[in-house]
Amino acid sequence: MSLLLRPAEVGDADGIAEVHVRSWQQAYRGLMPQRVLDGLSVPERAASWARILDSTPRGSQTLVVLDGEQIVGWASFGAARDADAAGVAAGSGELWGIYAHPDAWSTGVGHLLLTAVERALADAGHASAYLWVLEGNSRASAFYERHGWHADGGRKVDERPGMVLQELRHVKRLV
Repeated sequence: MSLLLRPAEVGDADGIAEVHVRSWQQAYRGLMPQRVLDGLSVPERAASWARILDSTPRGSQTLVVLDGEQIVGWASFGAARDADAAGVAAGSGELWGIYAHPDAWSTGVGHLLLTAVERALADAGHASAYLWVLEGNSRASAFYERHGWHADGGRKVDERPGMVLQELRHVKRLV
């Protein structure tokens, strides 16, 4: 595996969407309704990603990891979106999403992305960062804990059509 990390471009939308959908379908099996996971559409997600990448807010970024020409992982991050939430330190950064294609799990893709995000957030002046993990996603929680993140007791409810998701906050001091 020859991995290349770089900033995402609008033309990466299809590859990011493929990783997004396939990782959700694998990682969230049993944690979300199966009908929701079965209904995920790579073309619909790609259209959303094209819009997101075309209008990325200042101070935020999406990174991709390629193995050859294929996108095998991505991460999006920036300033905290929950700055008014109890327990989120002012000036924190947030890891909005990080996913690797299931075929690339345990190959170093996630480590490469996470360490790059931590470095970029610290370089942008964020002394700490947080992320949200779907309750019950023990694989993700263990991954973050191996990288020095820890659950701090923060919780939020994410209501989506056809489901209510419980999420747990993990935090890390960056500097």
